[in-house]
Amino acid sequence: MKWNKKHVVFALLLPIQLFLVQILEKHPAFVEKYYANGIYPIISNFFRTVFGWIPYSVGDILLFVFILFLVRFLILCLRFRVRNFLPQTISILAFLSKIYFCFYMFWGLNYYREPLSKNLGYTEHQYTTDELVKSTDYILKQLNTVHSKIVSNDSLQITNPYSTSEMYTLSYQGYQNLSADFPQFTYKKSAIKNSLMGHLQSYNGTSGYFNPFTGEAQVNATIPKTSFPTTACHEMAHQIGYAAENEANFIGFLATNYSSNYYFKYASYRMAFGYSIAELQKRDPTKAKALWKKVNTGIIKDFSSSYTFWQSYKNPFEPIVKKGYDQYLKANKQKNGTASYSYVVDLMISYFKETKQL
Repeated sequence: MKWNKKHVVFALLLPIQLFLVQILEKHPAFVEKYYANGIYPIISNFFRTVFGWIPYSVGDILLFVFILFLVRFLILCLRFRVRNFLPQTISILAFLSKIYFCFYMFWGLNYYREPLSKNLGYTEHQYTTDELVKSTDYILKQLNTVHSKIVSNDSLQITNPYSTSEMYTLSYQGYQNLSADFPQFTYKKSAIKNSLMGHLQSYNGTSGYFNPFTGEAQVNATIPKTSFPTTACHEMAHQIGYAAENEANFIGFLATNYSSNYYFKYASYRMAFGYSIAELQKRDPTKAKALWKKVNTGIIKDFSSSYTFWQSYKNPFEPIVKKGYDQYLKANKQKNGTASYSYVVDLMISYFKETKQL
């Protein structure tokens, strides 16, 4: 029986890493100061400088290669499972130890930074139904107004005329505008690209993802274009170190809203209304129904088209993938799992109140 000493060392480091991450989870101020605003920006800028100029997604290619090696590794493990059980186990633990280290060092510790609400000086509180109604109504008015500036008739559905590359440029410009008021959201060295696995992502029910091992943000280019801007800016928020999904959604809303482009402003209010009306539906279906009646017909057509798009990709494996991602989020300080996305409403209400829009 042959033992690889390096594998043994890395395998032994895994429980130590697990212990250290648990400690860091309890010290968000330390993570915020020394990692999120210290080490991470250097790592992030390095990866985006190295991979940002490449026109295709390096992360997607590495993921594909990783899957091939994983399949090969599993086949070999099954073939020699009895004779080399212990060395194989050590080898697997060593591999997991390396992946674990790279994930948390390159990006994952951002899950344990201080809440964005504290960073922005917002007072955390459970918003009331009345506040939710006022916020949703305000968002709806803005959505209808922007929609009317783009089309000549409120019954017309918006058709986004921009290519994905043009929308990436506009996304970057949105962040430039945003950083003037919120310097913590400064975005440099763009590295956002179309995913090479767009259709596969659609079947998984995902519109984009961030690869922490290359620093690239990937967007599913097959999704409806009216929601493309907020998806792109959401993934860019992950790039600058905001790991929590509700925070990335909120920053994505701000970046698109700060854009001077009406299609981007439309996307921002479209997303904001979608989350807000969904929360209101849970609390007061009657008031939610009343607000839906005020939505421009063309906007309703847009939401309907988006629903039809995602329904066309429904498959038996999607719930399994979402369940796995739900568990991943819960393991990284997002106790509500995939439901964490909807908590962007908390931040939006605080923002509207802080900026005197409510």
